[in-house]
Amino acid sequence: MESKTRTIITLLTFTCFLVAFYLLGYWLIFRTGQATPLILSVGLATLATCLVRRISIGSLGWHWGEWKAKWQSYFTPFAIILAAYLIIWLSGLAGFYNSEYLSELKEDYNLPAWNELNILLFHVIFVATISFFVSLPSILGEEIGWRGLVTSELSKITSFGAVALISGVAWSIFHWPLIIRGLYGNGITPLIYQLFIFSLFIVSTSVIMTYYRLKTGSVWTGVIYHASSNIFIQKVFTPLTVETSRSAWFIDEFGAIPAVVAFCLALVFWRKGKAELSTSAV
Repeated sequence: MESKTRTIITLLTFTCFLVAFYLLGYWLIFRTGQATPLILSVGLATLATCLVRRISIGSLGWHWGEWKAKWQSYFTPFAIILAAYLIIWLSGLAGFYNSEYLSELKEDYNLPAWNELNILLFHVIFVATISFFVSLPSILGEEIGWRGLVTSELSKITSFGAVALISGVAWSIFHWPLIIRGLYGNGITPLIYQLFIFSLFIVSTSVIMTYYRLKTGSVWTGVIYHASSNIFIQKVFTPLTVETSRSAWFIDEFGAIPAVVAFCLALVFWRKGKAELSTSAV
C-alpha cells in the first residue's frame, strides 16, 4: 500500500509540473512560432518530478537492450502508415501521387535534372535516416515523460491494459488545446471529428508502444516508434497524396483510415500484452 501511495504521489507531482510547464510552453508558442517549448514541457516536468520525488533519472529506461525490438519499433509504424495509405489510394479516397510535391522536392534538394522516381527514392531515404535522427532529441524530451516515467510508474500499480489506456488518453489530451486552437489539425473536418480520430490513433499507438516499453524495459522503443511514425506520415505519405474534397476525412493523423489500421493492430498487441505483461512492472 505504501508503494502504491508513493507511485500515485509521483504521478500527481508529474501532472502538476506538466500543467505548469505546459501553460508556459503554450504561451511561448505564440512568442516563438515554434511548438518546441510545448514538447519540451513533458521532459521538463519529468526531470522536475524526478528531482522532487528523488527518483533516479537512470531508472527511466535508458538501457538499449536487444536490437530486434528497436527495428520492430521503427518498422511497425511504417507498416501501419503504408497499409493505411494503400487503402486510401487504391479505394480512390485520395490520389497517388502528388507531382507538385515532387517538383518542390527537386527545388528543395537542388536536383532539377532528376526524374520523379529518383527524387522520391532519394527523399524517402533522406527522411528515413537523416530526418529521423534529427528528430530524436525533441521526441526524447516527450518520451522520457510518457514512456519513461508515466508508463513505468503506472505499471507498478495496474495492468498492461490500464497502463496503455491511461497513458494514451493523457498523451492525446496533451495535444487537444493545439487542435482546438487550430494550431494542429487539418482545419477542414469538424473539430469533434478531429479530436476523436486523433485520440483513437494516439491511444491505439499507445497500446503498441506500451507493449514494447514494458517488454524490453527500454524507453528507446518509444523514442524510435514516435520518430518513425511522425516522419513517415508527415513527411512522406501525406504530402505525397493528392487531396480531394473528401480526403481530409481519411488521411493523416486526423483521418479515419490510419486510425482504424492502428486500432486493428493495437488489438493484436492488446492481446499479447494482456497475456505476457499483465503482472509486469518496470
